[in-house]
Amino acid sequence: MNALTPDEARALAVIDGQRPAMLARIEAWSAINSGSHNAAGLARMADVLAEAFAPLGGALRRVPGAAGSLVDAAGRVQAVTHGDNLHIVKRPDAPTRVLLTGHMDTVFGVNHPFQACRWLDDDTLNGPGVADMKGGIAVMLAALTALEASPVADALGWEVVLNADEEISSPGSAPLLADAARHCHLGLTFEPALPDGTLAGGRAGSGNFAATVHGRAAHAGRNPKDGRNAIVAAADLALRLAACAGDELSVNPAKIDGGGPGNIVPDTAVLRWNMRPRTAMAQSRAEAAINEAVAAVAVAHDVHIHVHGGFARPPKPLDANQQRLFDLVKDCGAALGLAIGWRDTGGVCDGNNLAATGLAVVDTMGVRGGAIHSADEFLCADSLEERAKLAALVLMRAARAGWQR
Repeated sequence: MNALTPDEARALAVIDGQRPAMLARIEAWSAINSGSHNAAGLARMADVLAEAFAPLGGALRRVPGAAGSLVDAAGRVQAVTHGDNLHIVKRPDAPTRVLLTGHMDTVFGVNHPFQACRWLDDDTLNGPGVADMKGGIAVMLAALTALEASPVADALGWEVVLNADEEISSPGSAPLLADAARHCHLGLTFEPALPDGTLAGGRAGSGNFAATVHGRAAHAGRNPKDGRNAIVAAADLALRLAACAGDELSVNPAKIDGGGPGNIVPDTAVLRWNMRPRTAMAQSRAEAAINEAVAAVAVAHDVHIHVHGGFARPPKPLDANQQRLFDLVKDCGAALGLAIGWRDTGGVCDGNNLAATGLAVVDTMGVRGGAIHSADEFLCADSLEERAKLAALVLMRAARAGWQR
């Protein structure tokens, strides 16, 4: 462990006493509903974040999300637009460049009952997005402010991407993230750590799919054999896919849309499922299994099936490239008196996609917190200054070392 240098200590002192200001930001940001499909809320959030990051002096631009599509309950493919993303760049010609990412969207739409913050105790804030990840964005901002106060700032160029669609697998921001990752040397993503500070190590990949099954309608009493029951075929497909699960692949058939009156053989159904492979080989096997199951069900039930979707998040193994950055984070934690540990998880985030470009990225640099994606989501307020200092020290030491890929 390398102890803090006097220059590092002075730069980190900028963060001392910032808890009230950081909390005020988080509570104000949490009050803005920015569900992934709330265009107006996301636009408001982008405005507020642009204003908050402006004092850092980077060149800021708003990048429209790439066009996307989804399958509706009737099996129709619909065009989808995504919110604008913020891209901020400072010192792009510096010898070492770091990519910092966060997302402004949450899983809580405008009609969700969870819309307000409340204190559970003196140190625990409950609210939508407080941990995942408006608290993380506040930590990122404080860390960059400390970096800019340090004498090594000129040696480090940085890019910030704050995207609007991470909670739906970043379909609109994926091109921006991949482009930024390719010309940076390391990455930090500000998803929340666990309440005890444990980081996510290796991550499984994730794919979301929708299979539209086209059968044939018929009268359920007069001529049911002339029909081709799309619901039954979709259920058969769900069972076949579920049987593909194993140690390196989880499969979750989640929903079947379709059907109608009990006296009509249903001619359309939509099966939706998620798959999480732990390795690239497991992902390849999953793709082959989907093709095999679809072909078998189509023949067995005399139906036509169209599959929409794919693996938007590739697996992120904790390989030697990733381990090197984890070791830097651990050493910086030790210098601050923090014990940094990590463990593999089935959860996914933009870190999966960044790592797939060859970038080393630690993707749980945000607040300590938990119960994310639920109305019990919470932030540990005593982690705000702690995690900001950790991120700032990682940035300063990466600059000092001249970190390269």
